[in-house]
Amino acid sequence: MTEVVSISLENEMDLVLAHKRSMKVAEKLGLTVATQTTFATAVSEVARAIIEYTDNGTLAIGIEQNKTRYALKANVTFDSEIKLTAGNEGFYYAQKLVPEFELAGQNGAYVIDMRLGLPRSLKLDAAKIKLLRKYFQEEEPLNPYEEIKRRNSHLNKLTAEQEEELKRTKLIDEKKTEFISIASHELKTPLTVLKAFTQMAQATKDPVSERLRGLLHKIDLQSTKLNSLVQQLLDISRAENGNLHYAMQQVKLNSFIVDQLAVMQSIMPNHSVSCALGDDADVMIDILRMEQVFSNLLGNAAKYSRINTSVEVSSSLNSEGYIIISVKDHGIGMSADTMKSIFDKFYRADDVSKTHAGLGMGLYIASKIVTDHGGKIWVESKENEGSTFYFTLPNCEPA
Repeated sequence: MTEVVSISLENEMDLVLAHKRSMKVAEKLGLTVATQTTFATAVSEVARAIIEYTDNGTLAIGIEQNKTRYALKANVTFDSEIKLTAGNEGFYYAQKLVPEFELAGQNGAYVIDMRLGLPRSLKLDAAKIKLLRKYFQEEEPLNPYEEIKRRNSHLNKLTAEQEEELKRTKLIDEKKTEFISIASHELKTPLTVLKAFTQMAQATKDPVSERLRGLLHKIDLQSTKLNSLVQQLLDISRAENGNLHYAMQQVKLNSFIVDQLAVMQSIMPNHSVSCALGDDADVMIDILRMEQVFSNLLGNAAKYSRINTSVEVSSSLNSEGYIIISVKDHGIGMSADTMKSIFDKFYRADDVSKTHAGLGMGLYIASKIVTDHGGKIWVESKENEGSTFYFTLPNCEPA
């Protein structure tokens, strides 16, 4: 069937639409007034009976072709917990009005088809049916009620499309996360072996030329970098699946920060690291995960700053019982647009991606770790002046 008109059957107001639309379709086909009335009455009787039992019916009116003959068809679908038969009063009257009436039902889902053969004198063809469809697609609503129905239908369609798009996006994201997880695990094993053999070669007591020793050092360094990237990919996969586990323990924050700065200073020989720590406090943290946060923030501070500049770390306790830790640099800074997206997964600012290597994973993982620790993370920055990253951790009473 080529559908021309479709109407949802929800309440008595739809009976008016069903009758008028049925009449109008028959009229545009060129049927006599008597035939128009007969067809519209049959449709109305069925619609009335359905509305008595349910509010989920749908009426579709269109043209059906059977070889060289055409028929005007009304198709009604609905669900009902009540068992219905062709003997129902509304259905009974409709059967008296149209030549063909069929009712089929299974497991509470019903379909009613009504057909009225069209005379050959109408000379219907595909072109005329197409024009008929176009007429009803462009026709103005019959009344304010139909206008509201159309708008609601349009909104429902948009909502359904958006939900479908969200489902597709979620599926793609899940597949991507699955791929990242599998690829990371597959890469981790050969990387571990490669690094182990490199370290064994470096530790050998056999004579080794300085050139070869230098090459082994470079292989070890690049293996470490690659291993770090693989670990970040694994962390993203775990975070997406809610499997980023923590081994929480209570520690003195100031001692922890001082230890981190000592480690990072050796990795950042071209930058001076200073700290101004407030009163000491006890915090519940996963030490290894929190080391990732400091490593990322301090590493980025050095990465995006000129050599021989300082990186400043401070801490203070606010009135809400949270410790605020900040990492300040005097580097290239960032724009307002970049600050909005800096913690997004895989985000890289266009200007930075051309000059600095990276995949945009570190800050995303750091933000996830801080959030899972009950804190929050943010940044303040000015282009060409530097950036200050802040994050909070809840203070806890000493055990």
